[in-house]
Amino acid sequence: MQLYKTALVTYCVIYSGWAFAQTQPIQSLMPEDTIVSVDISGDDKQTTSTSVELEKNKQAKNSADSYDAEFVAVPIIFSTETLSTTIGGAGVIKHAGQAQAVALGIGLYSANDSWLSYAGFYNYQIPKLDQWLFSAELFRGHYEQGIYYLPQANTETETERIISVGDEGFSKLHIKYVLPMAGGANGAAASLARKKNAISWSPLESGVTSITLTPFNKYRELETLDYLPDEANGIELALDWDNRDSMNNSSEGGQTNLTLTLGSEVSDNPSWFMWEFEQSAFMSLGSNGWFEEQVLAANVYIADTPSWNSFDGDSQSYQRPPTFAGVSLGGFDRLRGYDSKQFTGRSAVNYALEYRMTPRWQPLQNLPVFNLYDVPWWQWALLIEAGNVTDEFSLDDLHKDMKTSYGVSVRFEVEDIVIRSDFVTGGDESQFWVMVNQPF
Repeated sequence: MQLYKTALVTYCVIYSGWAFAQTQPIQSLMPEDTIVSVDISGDDKQTTSTSVELEKNKQAKNSADSYDAEFVAVPIIFSTETLSTTIGGAGVIKHAGQAQAVALGIGLYSANDSWLSYAGFYNYQIPKLDQWLFSAELFRGHYEQGIYYLPQANTETETERIISVGDEGFSKLHIKYVLPMAGGANGAAASLARKKNAISWSPLESGVTSITLTPFNKYRELETLDYLPDEANGIELALDWDNRDSMNNSSEGGQTNLTLTLGSEVSDNPSWFMWEFEQSAFMSLGSNGWFEEQVLAANVYIADTPSWNSFDGDSQSYQRPPTFAGVSLGGFDRLRGYDSKQFTGRSAVNYALEYRMTPRWQPLQNLPVFNLYDVPWWQWALLIEAGNVTDEFSLDDLHKDMKTSYGVSVRFEVEDIVIRSDFVTGGDESQFWVMVNQPF
């Protein structure tokens, strides 16, 4: 069983800013009952009444804009075979300059001189652009004993496990436009405050529909394999319909996402194109004497790289992304019984099914350390997954010799953040992941 740097990198990447921005106070940012009353009497009462109401609205706006920043820091210490003893910390600032904005920083250093750092700034707005949100992420990491999987020569899907000194990182800018309908009708900031409303299967009536443009730069440099492509630049375009009844603990609805990625030319490596489609759905199974809530959660993921077999005459190579930037399975979200990015190739399919149970018995709130925070619920889950990666986009091939994972999970919400621990068996070794956010 391995718990190594992947879980830590993931902690940085998945720690989404909106998990903090959906707290109840955000719902008061855009009051729906803003009224300017006018007395049609024609005397001075008209001016007085209008002035009073305008002043009240101005005060309400100033109150919404003057949220005090909240800072929370968490120390981190652990030991693993590959990282040795590691210490560090994570710090979060809620209302970081704007009421809906969040800033996150993480830093770790290990006894074998490995380290990583992450900074994220989420959900910022520019005045008068009410339907837009801007976020940025920056990650850098150095591993003295990094674990990587690389395709083997003369094979389509087999990978070779490599231990190497490695440097990797990424930078991303997320430019998100929330369509002004359904859950986005009152602006992008208001759409972060998800309420448990009735679910409709029309994007015009329910959920939040958004379009996100993400320029990115990724790199991975391996000391023992310096001939491999080590950088990827490009842009992602994502269309998302988030129709879940809750971001943290969905019981109804679903989420649909289509992401198109265009990788640009880097050095002697040609451009490439990839698409990913993901659909999740949630069905409530009701409650009983043991469980306050039971939910069946399902997820389907399929991806392809159409440029895979296109040959670029200038670079004399195929238009394929580096393995660290392309289609992959294995890790904390998909095919969790295997190491991170253990399977890479042109195309992938993955199916996941979870039975999530929220017990009526909730002892965590009274335990030491836990009693310092708000822990409204915890959750048990049984999970099973099946997936495959191939070098041809063929549904028949994708569904042959599929890899499977099955396991158990314990999750709980702490101060609006979901902490997830999954113990999953799939390959030769079991995996234990400690992460934030639901897998889907």
